[in-house]
Amino acid sequence: MARSAKVSERLPWFNGAKLDDIIDYLCYVFVPALIIWRALLVPESWAVPVAAAMLLSSAYGFNREDAKTADHFFTGFPSYWNIVVAYMWLAGWPPVVNGVILVVLAVLVFVPIRYAYPSRMPVLRTSTNVLGALWGAALVAMLWRHPDVPPALFYGSLAFPIYYVGLSLVLQTRRRTATGTAV
Repeated sequence: MARSAKVSERLPWFNGAKLDDIIDYLCYVFVPALIIWRALLVPESWAVPVAAAMLLSSAYGFNREDAKTADHFFTGFPSYWNIVVAYMWLAGWPPVVNGVILVVLAVLVFVPIRYAYPSRMPVLRTSTNVLGALWGAALVAMLWRHPDVPPALFYGSLAFPIYYVGLSLVLQTRRRTATGTAV
């Protein structure tokens, strides 16, 4: 909305990108970390270290110069903690499993794999966003139905995150092949 309203031209002293990052950090990182800590989705003794790993790794990720690349990728796990935590809450997985998943994802923030930026990517943007909207509706339906989420809905909803990661890896591989780079 800010781009279409040309905020950067009308308020050149205002850094909308910085505000966007602050809001994203709050919604995608801080609130999910708070949920991990308070809802005990991980073993109680892990709650603070795991929440800290989420907060600190994402602070690093958000502050990388190449966090968002010019060719519309996120570098490293893009701090989709809100999605991960929602799935953990819906699935009711054992706390140890949740803790291990969260730690692995915190480490992946530092791995320079590029993940597609769905609303800005040049390839398959429309189909990805349509699939993402359908997935979002499925996620809302699951949250609404909790704790009686139909297993078919839960497992079917995982198709989009799998698609997203697969598409990101394919696009990363094509990019590396085209540029001859290792990252």
